[in-house]
Amino acid sequence: MGKYVFGVDVGGTTVKLGLFDVEGTLLDKWEIPTRKEDGGEKILPDVADSIKAKMEEKNIAKIEVAGVGLGAPGPVDGEGTVYGAVNLGWGTFSIRDTLMGLLDIPVKAGNDANVAALGEMWKGGGQGCKNLVAVTLGTGVGGGIIVNGAILAGALGAGGEIGHIHVEDNETERCNCGNAGCLEEYTSATGVVRLTKRMLRSCDDPSALRELPEDEISAKAVFDAVKDGDALAIKIAEQFGEYLGKCLGVIATVINPEMIVIGGGVSKAGKILFEYITPYFYKTVFKGCGNVKFALATLGNDAGIYGSAKMVLE
Repeated sequence: MGKYVFGVDVGGTTVKLGLFDVEGTLLDKWEIPTRKEDGGEKILPDVADSIKAKMEEKNIAKIEVAGVGLGAPGPVDGEGTVYGAVNLGWGTFSIRDTLMGLLDIPVKAGNDANVAALGEMWKGGGQGCKNLVAVTLGTGVGGGIIVNGAILAGALGAGGEIGHIHVEDNETERCNCGNAGCLEEYTSATGVVRLTKRMLRSCDDPSALRELPEDEISAKAVFDAVKDGDALAIKIAEQFGEYLGKCLGVIATVINPEMIVIGGGVSKAGKILFEYITPYFYKTVFKGCGNVKFALATLGNDAGIYGSAKMVLE
């Protein structure tokens, strides 16, 4: 095996790249723009060119590279085939074969959220665990499931789509996926804003949140108000915690993880989140699966490059 590995995280705006040694030490990281024109056909050639340039800069020979791992925002199966990535303009094709053809280096590919979960298991908040669930509470809700140290990708790479678990029958607004009542609609950053605006409309309780212009209502503002003891904000946090806690209780009953790691922008509120999530989690989870630790993700935006690198070393 070579001495080095590259991790690549393809996002809608930028592609993050990292150079690691095989022990998982991040030696260098950088970004390039994601060129989505022409159906995203420039993205992988750009990645290949950037990796070749870094190898030349660092005087790394091909034989010294164990491989390249890549995470992409779409379903990716265990063979490295992506089944469409709408944000990139990609259809169905083999990421692995395409990038290998450009680099002549071994390649593995996975879904970006699953890959980020692997990164958190390896070098982040889930270190020491081989069975974990990672939840990313960002603009949407992403998820990744790791079983016995490996990504649970599913038949077509769509396993772990935690954000699209149905949690509310009475929802009329549609989720981005086309369904209604998905977890993402209540526990993402935009979901917390939705809950807040609905709460402000449905009652007259005094709250510091009422003093904010509508475009300044955010998940951060809500949880800052919670920390200040704002009664209305605490009601919103309870709603958030009930949706997420119950959903995680069901997931844990099926998966039986050692740990649940929570990341994404909403997780910046800190451990106070667990005060609202865990009561509903323990009320819901099968007792035999309830011995679960909760932790905050620690790798932030680097989780994807770490997880992509780890895929290669499996």
